[in-house]
Parts: sequence; C-alpha cells; structure tokens
Amino acid sequence: MSRYYLGFDAGTQSVKVAVYDDHMQIVASSTSPTTLSYPHPGWVNMDVDEYLALAIKGMKDCVVQLEEKHIDVNQIRSIMGDGIICGIAGVDVEGNAITPYINYLDSRTQEDEIEMNGWDLDIWGKETGNPEPKCMYPALFARWFLKHQEQWTGTIAKFIHNAPYILAHLAGLKAADMFIDWGAMSGWGLGYKVEEKVWSTEQLEILGISETMMPRIVKPWDIIGHLTAEMVEATGLPAGIPICGGAGDTMQSMIGSGNIKAGQAVDVAGTCSMFCVSTNGIIPELSKKGAGLIFNSGTLPNLYFYWGYIRTGGLALRWFKDNICGHEGDGSYYDILNDGAAQVTPGSNGVFFLPYLTGGTNDIKNATGCFLNMTMDTDQATMWHAVLEAIGYDYMEITDLYRSAGVNLNRITVTEGGSRSNVWNQIKADMLGSDIVTPENAEGAVATNCIVGAYAVGDIPDITEAVTANFKVKQTFHADESNKQFYREQYNLQKQIVKQDMSAVFDTLKKINQH
Repeated sequence: MSRYYLGFDAGTQSVKVAVYDDHMQIVASSTSPTTLSYPHPGWVNMDVDEYLALAIKGMKDCVVQLEEKHIDVNQIRSIMGDGIICGIAGVDVEGNAITPYINYLDSRTQEDEIEMNGWDLDIWGKETGNPEPKCMYPALFARWFLKHQEQWTGTIAKFIHNAPYILAHLAGLKAADMFIDWGAMSGWGLGYKVEEKVWSTEQLEILGISETMMPRIVKPWDIIGHLTAEMVEATGLPAGIPICGGAGDTMQSMIGSGNIKAGQAVDVAGTCSMFCVSTNGIIPELSKKGAGLIFNSGTLPNLYFYWGYIRTGGLALRWFKDNICGHEGDGSYYDILNDGAAQVTPGSNGVFFLPYLTGGTNDIKNATGCFLNMTMDTDQATMWHAVLEAIGYDYMEITDLYRSAGVNLNRITVTEGGSRSNVWNQIKADMLGSDIVTPENAEGAVATNCIVGAYAVGDIPDITEAVTANFKVKQTFHADESNKQFYREQYNLQKQIVKQDMSAVFDTLKKINQH
C-alpha cells in the first residue's frame, strides 16, 4: 500500500499545500493567495492567522482531491511545512497572535538599524556570521514590538515564525511549547550562535529581548506533536498524524534544487528573490561589514549558505501585473507579458525601472520605485522587460561579490515561480554570464518538505540520497556573449543613476511623502 506525505510552503504571496506519494510524485495540491497591507510608507503587515486559515483550507482541498482519486487519507504519514525565515509575530500565553506579522519587506526599523550599527559590535559577525544589523531581521522586529507593547491586546509571551505558528496550532501547542527549527532560527539575523545552533544569551541581552520569549530550537525532522481532534474537524485529515518541526523556505528550496554540498548556487526566484551559495562555514570575505550578504544555517546539519536578496523581486512582478496591467488574480497574464517581452531587445529601448517599491536598502535608504526614460513608443511589453532587467541588475551586484570571494558561478539553479519564465531565465544567463538551469519541479520546497516528513517517520533512511534522486534538470539557458558585454555596460550606467544621479531626488521625494 502506498504511503503519502503532506507538505506546505507558507510564502509571501501564497500558501501552497500538496500531498506526495512515496515515489515523491504529487497527487494533490492547492494554492491560495495571501493578503499584504501597507498602513504607512515602508510598512508591510500580514496576518499569521490568515496563514493558518489558508493552510487549513489547502489541506481540506487536498483531502477532497484525494477522495476523488480514491486515495485513503489515513495513509498520510506526516505533516511538514516551511515558511519565511525573516518574519515574526508576537503571541500570547495561549499561543495566539496579538501582533501583525512583519517580514523582510518591511522597513519600519530603519532608524533602529542605524542606531545599532553605530554600536559597532563584533559579536554579531563572530556568532552569527552577519556583521551588521539589518532592518529586515526579526531581531529588530522584536525590538519594535516590545517598544510598542501598549498597542497589543495582550502581553507577548513568545515570538514565532509563520510556519511554526501553523504547525503549532495543528498540534494544539501553547506558547510555552512553541518552537523553531535550527535553519529558520538563523533567519533572526542576530541573537544566536549559528554553529552551535543555540540562542546567544549575550546577544539577546544587548538586544533587550528576554530569552524566555524565544521559541525552543528543534531539528526540522523532530516530531513536535500530532494532529488534534479540533484540526481533524477543520482539515478532514485523520487524527494523530505526526507533525514535524518545520523549516525555512529558502533552506528547503535550496535542498530541492540539489544544493546539498558546499560550492553550489541557487536562485530562489520567489517574492524576495534570494541568490544563495552554500558553504561549509563562514567565509571572512563574504561576512565583512559592507558586503550586504546574509549568512544562515541550512536544514542539513553541516551545511551553511550566504545569500544576497532582491527584496522586491517577485513582488515587483506581481505589482506590475496586478496594479499596472489590471490583472490581479490572473496568473496566466504572466505568460502574455513574457511573450511580449521576448520581442524586446536587451536594454528595453532605454527604459529603466527602479524596483524599490517597499523602500531602499543599504546606501540608498530613501529609494523608491519608478520608471525612467519612457517615450510615446513605450508599451507594456517594454515596461515588463525593464522590470525584469531591473531585478537582474541587483543580481549582478551580488554575483560580482561572490566571484570576488572565489565562488564558482558557472552554473546557477533557478527555482520557485520565476523559473517558469524562459525570457526571464535567458536575461539572467546573459546578465550573470552563467548557465541557468531549471528543475522539473519548480516548487522544490514543498517536495523537499515531504521528503523530510518521510525521514521523520522512518520511511526513508537518508534525506540527501532522496533529494538527489528527486532532482532532475528541465532546461538549461546559456549566456549570449554580446548580450553579456552589453549588460555589463548598462549595469555601470544603472548604478550611476541609482546611487549618484537619483540620490538627491530620492531625498526630495521622501520629504514629499512626509507631507
């Protein structure tokens, strides 16, 4: 009799739930969009209870599909999920959220970031591999929540990520038993010892966060509980299914892309595009101040990785489709945009897009999004092509940094939603001067979750072997040398525009926004 495993990915733009069989073939799936709200410039609020509701809906949808296929839901062996690594909410003693969920898209803690970097502490880099506080780190969100405690309807007992929030509620856990796996732990950015995989008492004291408010650290395949009777009613799943400790979305996407040893590169082309290279530990050249990279612990015990992020990568694409083209909720319109962009030459007829829709980063903190150099001939396809290139220029900056540290980037695996666009993949190959490889399973995180879930209940002996067997190349894109040279010249001009020519304009626009 076949065995089945349920996995979910609680991402920025959607919650995906799927069931895989013991050959890691998908047999049921459901995807639901999330809601993002923008109460103030630079603020992005979400709701972990919506995440929970969408996960439950996805599970119920999958149960219906399984029953239609005459698959016995009692053969589902485990539930395993991943979520955003840079995002938290505060919960009360009952384990229920009392704050909004804030993640990496939010920049409300920029002033705190500036203040903390002024402390010039070495302990951050020494213990975490991240030498500088960043406003996207949950550690800074926690400080903000605590500074505004009077806004919440109760007292914060724990800080929790979105996937552990879902998993904990499926198991009926309260705040005292809430948890985080050792990979998502490193998504905090600060406050832990990355190699020991423990919270850092000294760092937390500096941050002003009580260690009692931090969730316990578990392995991704630890069984943290079992599906409760209440959740049986809500999901249609049988009682008692083992629930795993969860993982970070980036970590699972990397593993699902075959990145299981040091020296491999993966572009997780989701809402926040994450460009990752795996290592055996900290590389000093990449952990120096000013590098702008983030260092994390992976799902597997001795695998670590650096990543540079393009914060509004996939979100800029969704914004253009929804707000500019007026096709909200119509995922098929991406195909129309990509078909049009395929007819546009490199350089987008001189049109530049600046993708800073949720605010700037690092040395361009006041940057905002805009199109430049448009004419009466500029059409939708040209603008879309310019959006793709704008994100690509941010990739080029990170690629240059990796190569300066001796990282081989001859081949890059692209996963998640962005991997489905051939024109986008070819632009990346030309811009980065690398072979771009796409896997047959672009949603690698959910499949990887099911592999970890199978390992958790003893149905497979080795995660690495199972992932390797499951990874298959779908398509390879090679760089065009003439386009590669052209984009290098354009990149230099784009950086001049963003970091020099537009600097004073961004400052003026900030004053306008404050009125």
